[in-house]
Parts: sequence; C-alpha cells; structure tokens
Amino acid sequence: MDQPAECVICKLLAGELEVSMVYRDKLCSVFMDINPVNRGHVLVVPNRHTAEVTGLTEAESGRIFVLAQRVNAALRKSGLKCEGINFFVADGEVAGQEVFHVHLHIFPRFKKDGFRLVLPPGYGKQPSRKNLDETAALIKKHLMFDTLMSDTL
Repeated sequence: MDQPAECVICKLLAGELEVSMVYRDKLCSVFMDINPVNRGHVLVVPNRHTAEVTGLTEAESGRIFVLAQRVNAALRKSGLKCEGINFFVADGEVAGQEVFHVHLHIFPRFKKDGFRLVLPPGYGKQPSRKNLDETAALIKKHLMFDTLMSDTL
C-alpha cells in the first residue's frame, strides 16, 4: 500500500520529522509519543503504512506484540514511575483513531496519574449466555484462518 503524503507516522519513519527513536527493525519501529499520557509513553508501529489493524500482515502483528512485551519489561526496569502498563490501539475514527497509521500506545501507569477510561452507561450489566453465544457465533462465522492457524485453536 502506498503511504499517503500526509501520514505523520510515515514522515517520522522517513526522517522528514524529528523523532525520538527507541528501536527499529525491518518490520516495526518504537518511538516516543510526542503527547505522552505519562513519561515513557511510546508507540509501536509497522514500518509499512497501513491504516487499519486488518491491513497488518501476521508477521507485523506478531512483531508489534513481541516489541510491546519487550517495551513493557524495559519500562518496568527503567526507573520511570511505573506501577502498571496500558496497551491501547484505536482502530477506526469512531474508536478514537486520529492518526491513520496503525500504532500501539504503551504507557506506564501509576496511582493517581489522572488517566482514566470512561465506560458507557449500562457497562457492567452482563448479557445473557444466549446473547453471548449468538455474538460468538457471528464472530466465529467470519474468522479467517489458514489451515495451520486453525489447527492450533
């Protein structure tokens, strides 16, 4: 997929904009978020432009999560204030995605850091098992796995 000229992440990766790079390999990069939730907030991105998670290759998806695990461990050992860690991906505008290049936010958390998720009205009211089973069936019907992946499930 061609990268759009206006993609800020592509510009960062191409060296057109300043970036505080933590790590880079052939598939993915890790760099500091310019608007951090807390000190230590990084982004893990595929080097290849794709706006949606569904556009990632399995290799890119796997590498993003491996890097996320390593960044998690590094943050905990770094001496930065870190009592926990959040991973966050917004996939699509209605999900809060503002930069349309897949990116995983990783940021350290600590008590009273001021960050919070606001849950919708009705959150906590558990759906019926029938509703959960019907929803699971809808999702399962559209899962796409190659033969090797389906053998492991």
